[in-house]
Amino acid sequence: MTGFLNLAVGWPILQAPMAGVSTPAMAAAVSEAGCLGALGLGASGAQAARGAIERTRALTARPFAVNLFCHAPAARDPAAESAWLARLAPLFHAFSAQPPQGLSEIYKSFLEDDAMLEALIEEKPALVSFHFGLPQAEKIAALKAAGIALAASATSLEEARRIEAAGLDAVIAQGIEAGGHRGTFAADAPDAGLGVLPLTRILVKNLSIPVVAAGGIMDGAGIAAALKLGAAGAQLGTAFVACPESSADAAYRAALLSGPGETRMTRAISGRPARCLENRFTRWGEAAGAEDVPAYPLTYDAGKALNAAAKAAGETGFGAQWAGQGAPLARALPAGELAGLLIEETKAALNAL
Repeated sequence: MTGFLNLAVGWPILQAPMAGVSTPAMAAAVSEAGCLGALGLGASGAQAARGAIERTRALTARPFAVNLFCHAPAARDPAAESAWLARLAPLFHAFSAQPPQGLSEIYKSFLEDDAMLEALIEEKPALVSFHFGLPQAEKIAALKAAGIALAASATSLEEARRIEAAGLDAVIAQGIEAGGHRGTFAADAPDAGLGVLPLTRILVKNLSIPVVAAGGIMDGAGIAAALKLGAAGAQLGTAFVACPESSADAAYRAALLSGPGETRMTRAISGRPARCLENRFTRWGEAAGAEDVPAYPLTYDAGKALNAAAKAAGETGFGAQWAGQGAPLARALPAGELAGLLIEETKAALNAL
């Protein structure tokens, strides 16, 4: 099995571009093993993105992907932001800290980032993928003119049809099992919560562009199942969190590898629905009914500040420990070794089906 979107990729196994977790070392190791590594650049500025791409290229000549966020810029609501900080105040006080006096929009959406567009056109990564929606038509056209393959996450057939209509090369079918942020185009839109298997099959049957299955897939058996449903590839994120090349901290790794692997969908950490290992923050959010939160990423600014205060006091249960429902299957292997093992497992599973 060779090729993916006409890229020189041996197997259509994609490492998810996890912002805050993926690294140049991880992306390069996965690509070197014959899969497609990726960098999560949604939390990066243009200069940092250039640096990450250059560091990855210093480690591999093989193709790799980058990912950007296309969320709507935050609508400011000072009253709601102050109310949210007041709700969080007792948590900060428990760690002898004070909540921020205000919230900042810590991530710049690609919708507003022309410097990032310029960087991508100049650096020309093999694949650029989008989360939370699509960029403007002129940005899509500029990236395509530069010879860059494009993909975007979809959680429904309606979103996937918009991706296809926009001229992208592939759609990433993000099932409800996936760790991290839901890729819904509108933060407050109804979410049918489709699992990766039905969503993948629905998209395969209704689209003319390749579909990549994503969500809860952790090994070759899962990859083979997605391919048998008609997916052109499978994207795995949580599977790579425990790799030594990951930038996940020790508490995150321990929670993934030593805990029960229970996950919860929460808005309390960032302001958008995201799947996290169950921890003190997710339990607080559930008990407090913390669904009415400031816009993303304003809420994330407060969440990061709370996690920093908690960690300073020795408490690690307030981190954004994103993980999919397949978390109990995580393996702490070097990224290249894991990618090679996934290929062998997939081969065996396909032969057995």
